[in-house]
Amino acid sequence: MPQFDQSLPETSALPFSRSRELPPYRGIVAVDAKDFTGHPAIEHGTISQAVPHVLQRSFERADLAEVWHDRRFPASTGDGYVFGFDPAWMPFLIHPWLHTLQEVLTEFNVHSIGTVRIRLRVSLHIGPLPDSGEEFDGNGTPRNDTHRLLDSRPVKAMLAASNESITQVAAILSDRCYQDAVVSGYTGRHPDHFIEVPATVEGKRFDQRAWLYVPVPSGNLYDRRILGDHVVEEQTARRGQADTVGRTSAGAAQGTPAPRVSVRQQADRGNINAGTVNGDQNVTNVRGDHAGRDFVRGDSFGGDYVAGHKAGTVQGNQGDTVHGKRNGRRR
Repeated sequence: MPQFDQSLPETSALPFSRSRELPPYRGIVAVDAKDFTGHPAIEHGTISQAVPHVLQRSFERADLAEVWHDRRFPASTGDGYVFGFDPAWMPFLIHPWLHTLQEVLTEFNVHSIGTVRIRLRVSLHIGPLPDSGEEFDGNGTPRNDTHRLLDSRPVKAMLAASNESITQVAAILSDRCYQDAVVSGYTGRHPDHFIEVPATVEGKRFDQRAWLYVPVPSGNLYDRRILGDHVVEEQTARRGQADTVGRTSAGAAQGTPAPRVSVRQQADRGNINAGTVNGDQNVTNVRGDHAGRDFVRGDSFGGDYVAGHKAGTVQGNQGDTVHGKRNGRRR
């Protein structure tokens, strides 16, 4: 029948129905202005216009004008901006661009005293997104996750807890971005510049491992309100282990003796001398109130009663002074 000769559509939105090529991988950068809704409504338009201008200037100053000019599916979000780019540039966006963005914003805010001030949260991610030049390009899970990271509790709290005159940028990287661009060694920043955080968004089903990076930090980076107790404990333990290893290595290199270890020595019914003994010393093995056949009155041996261990330098007499042979028993 004729209707069976018609071919199936080339594309379908139904997932898991057939195999298709993955969309191209794109880096995604999104920014949001802090406390946008806290500004008077008359300033909203000014901020919306200023954000892309600040971004453009920062990319040009960081010698990354090509990234800005070739941006994919760009869009203003009102209080921010988002676009895709070739992921090969991702290491350069992490550094030096984030630091350059901090410098440009600092200059902008210095010259905008008495008017609007802008501080930005930044999120960076990598993933497959449609990019064919169509109107609805750039939509997909990686882009959604980029915006969730931008709205997550740690990066918001980090910017809020920092000094507004010092820290103008707080960035959060997805774990994939961190692993691909930072841990791999392609970024000009050591992994220790980044702090692992659990990225969660209030009221949203979102909970991912992510990494905070603040180009110019201020305040307490290890604030439990920002990172969560278990993250702070892990970071503290990691720093403690590093300090211990460093001290041990330094001590070994300088020939420092090993730390003293407490050792308990015991000799039942006898003395232990670990130092120099000057004078006489009487040792009598006592069981009960008798020593051998002689009766000993109480626990006093003709002088002061000495208990415990006799370690160190002992001067003078301990117990009776015995003239002649120093035997354990009297004859």
